[in-house]
Amino acid sequence: MDSQLEQQAPPAAVVRSPASRRHRGILRYPLIRQLIRFTGVGIVCTITSLALYAFLRPWIGAQPANAAALILTSLMNTALNRRLTFKITERRRMKRDHLNGLIVILVALLITGGSLGILHWIRPDATVTEELWTTTLSGFVATAVRFTMLRHWIFRRARHR
Repeated sequence: MDSQLEQQAPPAAVVRSPASRRHRGILRYPLIRQLIRFTGVGIVCTITSLALYAFLRPWIGAQPANAAALILTSLMNTALNRRLTFKITERRRMKRDHLNGLIVILVALLITGGSLGILHWIRPDATVTEELWTTTLSGFVATAVRFTMLRHWIFRRARHR
């Protein structure tokens, strides 16, 4: 009997896949994890958008530069949020996600473009620095709206990841 006990292998350690990993503390809430990832994506996209705006502004003006920067970074933003923030990796519904992402970016364009319009109405001679501050601050509002629309509309199927 003792020889049978000695020959049995010890129980294997439980290895959890990344999808079933248990999070502790505040990270146990999917919303918190998504907000952290969304923030990282947002930082990359904001820096890219501001750089594009600053580059294009002297040649095409404030409103077109803002629109071009937002539109050019919108595809990158939707793709990164789809994959990193909401952990959607399958290609199914990707085109629809990107089309809906364009609607979300149009809302952001209305918010940031509207703030630029108000700035130029109040200060017609606003500097590029003032325009950048205005688009950055209004971008924070647009970002909150964007996250809400992505989480509750476009990527609702992945809300709990």
